[in-house]
Amino acid sequence: MRQILSILTAIPVLAAPALADPALSGLRPEARPFSVSVQARALKAIDASEATTRLRTEPVAVATDFGLARSLRPRVRPAALRQATTKTVALAPAVPPKIEGEANAGFDRWVLGFRQRALAKGISSRTFGQAFTHAAFLPKVIERDRNQSEFTLSIGDYLGRAASDSRVTNGRQKAADHASTLRRIEDRYGVDRQIVAAIWGMESNYGSNRGDTHLVSALATLAYEGRRGEFFEQQLMAALEILQTGDTTEDVMSGSWAGAMGHTQFIPTSYLAYAVDFTGDGKRDIWSEDPTDALASTAAYLAKSGWVKGMPWGVEVKVPAGFDFRHAGEARMPSDWARLGVTGTDGRPVGDFGSARMLLPAGAKGIAFLVFKNFDVIKRYNASDAYALGVGHLGDRIAGGGPLKGSWPEGERSLKRDEAKELQSLLTRRGFSTGGVDGRIGSMTKAAIRDFQLAEGIAPDGYPSVDLLRKLRN
Repeated sequence: MRQILSILTAIPVLAAPALADPALSGLRPEARPFSVSVQARALKAIDASEATTRLRTEPVAVATDFGLARSLRPRVRPAALRQATTKTVALAPAVPPKIEGEANAGFDRWVLGFRQRALAKGISSRTFGQAFTHAAFLPKVIERDRNQSEFTLSIGDYLGRAASDSRVTNGRQKAADHASTLRRIEDRYGVDRQIVAAIWGMESNYGSNRGDTHLVSALATLAYEGRRGEFFEQQLMAALEILQTGDTTEDVMSGSWAGAMGHTQFIPTSYLAYAVDFTGDGKRDIWSEDPTDALASTAAYLAKSGWVKGMPWGVEVKVPAGFDFRHAGEARMPSDWARLGVTGTDGRPVGDFGSARMLLPAGAKGIAFLVFKNFDVIKRYNASDAYALGVGHLGDRIAGGGPLKGSWPEGERSLKRDEAKELQSLLTRRGFSTGGVDGRIGSMTKAAIRDFQLAEGIAPDGYPSVDLLRKLRN
């Protein structure tokens, strides 16, 4: 890389019209087409959080009950999740993973070409040179990107880990430690403080697992590697713009190997779109030991996504015997749900906070929820039903609420990607169109499942269970 930099200094600076536009679609990288199924975009954030090490983290997609979802976010294998402790973890980062750079002539040539594109986008020669001072090709990043493993995790297990005793205890302590800051953030942005705290807990275990990878190196490596080169080049360009604004420096700009940064794991384009300077020091510093700017930036993101203050994300409900589950996906006022016999767990009608739909993450045999608009706002942060449930439930627990009162079906697991494809293929052969065979359990597949269930005299909950697959096979 030093050789590259010596060449770069001899190249004249080109005039450029404008900086790259920030992406506004969401904080997460778009889904990479790897072969895994998962609950609507991810088990994004049962990340290494409660584990005391980051050395075993890798990108994992988890097959859950809502169909296919994906995330580029590093997260731990199940073995690492089991290493969670009940101790509160300090903000000081653990020993960073050893990710050694290596010489790569093709990468060096790519950097030279990227430099021209960056200068044309308004990045100065000085910013570029400083950003790439320590940059290197990271083969371990490519290895992690390619070795994406698949394992199944039930929604019950997911939520149990999202709102584990240690995560709840630590969350309540962190919320108390930062009570004044969270209150001021809530006053300014109108986002309930426990939700901001819950995202902090889900994303980095309250700051203890922010990632230590040199971000410029990681993004440049992934942009050069080519499978999603355009996306990662966009993130790298945004990272250079961040450096050019002076919010941080390249040696401080660290994060996950996939490009997520700070206490609440922003990717660079989302940082440009939503990050705020809440401390008033002139920098939007989401990398600091002080989480203030990161927490405020998360609240700003949710506020711009339509958060309604005082509206719950959702509530656990009781469903009466004989309930017609064809109504589950409909949007109704809680008073209308009450007329169908759907009530809170205390037997009282759910408050009319607005239109709500019924969510059945484990089908008719599992726990049911009525979810409101704010549930979908959380999904703007990570488009996964499982993630939104995890954030909502963890937030409720941090605010003093208790565990879920219902129970999950024993031995239930989600379909793997290949199994989901098989299910779609079998449904299609029987005349129930799923709109294609891609392993993604979307609205058309759920509708096909419901139609098949009705034809077979099964509760039409649209849930793609292992038992349903067995029935289709027979």
